[in-house]
Amino acid sequence: MMVVKTPLTLVLILALSSELAKGIPNTNLTQVLCNGAQYFKDDPFAISLAYVLAELVSTTPSRQGYDYHNISPYPNAFAYGHAACNNNTTTTSLTKQDCKTCLDSAKDNLLTSCDAQIGGRVLLVDCTMRYEQYPFDD
Repeated sequence: MMVVKTPLTLVLILALSSELAKGIPNTNLTQVLCNGAQYFKDDPFAISLAYVLAELVSTTPSRQGYDYHNISPYPNAFAYGHAACNNNTTTTSLTKQDCKTCLDSAKDNLLTSCDAQIGGRVLLVDCTMRYEQYPFDD
């Protein structure tokens, strides 16, 4: 009887651990592209960019298909943004929280890699984020 319980227990443990592993976003960086032009930290574009990036992180996870484009409301220096999360990864679909986690990482990568650049794009395995000083489609 013990022989039957051990494999069954092992199967249950493996099943439970795979359930817990589902939905963890893969935030490994695959590509970074930065616009060569720069802005100054006290430039109005800095305010617009902060707004756009915060909106991308907070709004994208609640959008259909985890895909969202936006523009800053400040006419002195518009910033345009786009973010998307993979809603069908190789293991499972991401939850809203997983999407937000991935976008937080994308935003951190953008701000670090493209510091003071007027445009940038990062591709992580499970999400992408882009901002520019001009409108774009992607």
